[in-house]
Amino acid sequence: MIFGSSRSNKLQLDTLVGPHTEVVGDLRFAGGVHVDGKVSGNVLAAGGDERAVLSIGENGVIDGDVRAPVIVLNGVVHGDVFAAKKITLSESARVVGNVHYRLIEMESGATVNGQLVRECQQTAASDTSGGLALNSSRAMESKS
Repeated sequence: MIFGSSRSNKLQLDTLVGPHTEVVGDLRFAGGVHVDGKVSGNVLAAGGDERAVLSIGENGVIDGDVRAPVIVLNGVVHGDVFAAKKITLSESARVVGNVHYRLIEMESGATVNGQLVRECQQTAASDTSGGLALNSSRAMESKS
């Protein structure tokens, strides 16, 4: 199964970036997208699509920021990752950048060369772009 464990529902795959494909520029998507190739640019879920899922295969590489409600990472991301709902990092996952998440599942062997930043539910709910706001904890502190 491409998207998560057998405990979760199967999700529809709408777009595939194949293993011999390179996308140069930002990739904006709705629904489900699976990357087995390379994306040189940001990968962004369409604003308002709370069911959008990004899956990155073991050979998938993204050189840019990633924003989606649900992310399943088996490959490599060189950039910051923003998961508004959940991120799953498999044992082969590699992130060179910060990971912003609401719920994280991380297998032994996954690596993050950056910070793990847990975002509060209120911030995630108010963001319509599929990602999380930067410095949300600082914003919450300044309100008090």
